[in-house]
Amino acid sequence: MQRRQFNQSLTAALALLVMAAHQQALALSLADLTDKDATSGLKAALEKGALAAVGLLGRPDGFLGNPKVRIPLPGYLEDAAKLLKTFGQGKRVDELVTSMNRAAEAAVPMGKDLLVGAVKNMSVTDAKNILSGGDNSVTQFFAEKTRSPLGEKFLPVVSKATEKVGLAAKYNRVAGKAAGLGLVKKEDANIQQYVTGKTLDGLYTIIGEEERKIRQDPVGTGSAILKKVFGALK
Repeated sequence: MQRRQFNQSLTAALALLVMAAHQQALALSLADLTDKDATSGLKAALEKGALAAVGLLGRPDGFLGNPKVRIPLPGYLEDAAKLLKTFGQGKRVDELVTSMNRAAEAAVPMGKDLLVGAVKNMSVTDAKNILSGGDNSVTQFFAEKTRSPLGEKFLPVVSKATEKVGLAAKYNRVAGKAAGLGLVKKEDANIQQYVTGKTLDGLYTIIGEEERKIRQDPVGTGSAILKKVFGALK
């Protein structure tokens, strides 16, 4: 009887030791993943996502043909454009909208090096913030690191593209008056600045979408490090 109780106690103790050892190993594994692999895995994911986004947007109809990022006329001017179309001026309005989106498509490839550079220089803190953040954590990271320098790079390209359309100067005059009346945001009153801002918004939106795809299906990326990191986080 005593031997049986002893054996049962020994078995229970061994089970507890095995469980404790397993939990400790799991904790160490997760800590190791957080400190070492997470940053590498996230960098791989974001670089892959950024390059995919540039490829998707930096081509004909990358913006114009995608409802998620297509650049419309802002606010009141969009309503005014609908009115112009009823008076047979739809073609000219469409030309302006097309030129705005073509400008965005021409500008996006210029940002590839800056986007990749931001990813390569990512800190461990940046990686942890993204991994523990919400759905817009990737957008926030890229916006913080690249919005200003990308804006400087994109603006000349956008300006050159929009100036080809005679309506661009008229847009600025009309939008300037509309902004004075509070009908258009001041930052939207200049077509070059407006399109540049919307180009950046669209770029970050698609990068975020690409990163979410990798989170949902890390195995499908074919990358061992992505599979390890994002598979462990599921």
